[in-house]
Amino acid sequence: MIIAIDGPAAAGKGTLARRLAERFDLALLDTGLLYRAVGRKVLDAGADPEDPTVAEGIAKTLDAQDLAADGLRADETAQAASKVSAIPGVRAALLKFQRYFAHDPPDGKAGAVLDGRDIGTVVCPDADIKLFIVASAEVRAERRLKELLGRGEEAIYARVLEEMKERDARDMARSASPLEPAKDAIQMDTSELDAEQVFVRAMEIITSKNQYA
Repeated sequence: MIIAIDGPAAAGKGTLARRLAERFDLALLDTGLLYRAVGRKVLDAGADPEDPTVAEGIAKTLDAQDLAADGLRADETAQAASKVSAIPGVRAALLKFQRYFAHDPPDGKAGAVLDGRDIGTVVCPDADIKLFIVASAEVRAERRLKELLGRGEEAIYARVLEEMKERDARDMARSASPLEPAKDAIQMDTSELDAEQVFVRAMEIITSKNQYA
């Protein structure tokens, strides 16, 4: 069983993915963490995240330990991740890892939940369930602001909203695997839903599509 969850930043993908993985005892992969790890290593090297040579070189040598590095959730890392993810060579380098994880999940799991931006369209076009989670930029900015402040980081709403819109535009306009729903994905707007309501709705969708639930 493969569940693909796509959508923009702070729409609620990560929380939903974790809950579904727990519910069905599936392996979980936050694919955005791969790009964050690449972006973080580029920044730590003092390089430009939009430099394809540096970013591709780092992506090709990325290993599991890099996914536990400090600073992966920082906002500057998120911005760097969005930039390196627009580089075709970076996406190609990380694609194999993601597909292997989905079709041969670790720890003997019977399947996997992957959340990202091109899971249903590129990484796992054969996924059993495809969800595309969205929310207004304003709501997502509020969620991200709360997250940043909760971690003790300085942030203001206007700046977070601006960066959110810039990241959305970059993700949707890139030539390599742009952010867009798969044709057979079911879209869910979480702007006015809490995490529990999103989970219940997702379970209804999964139950209606197969017998796993």
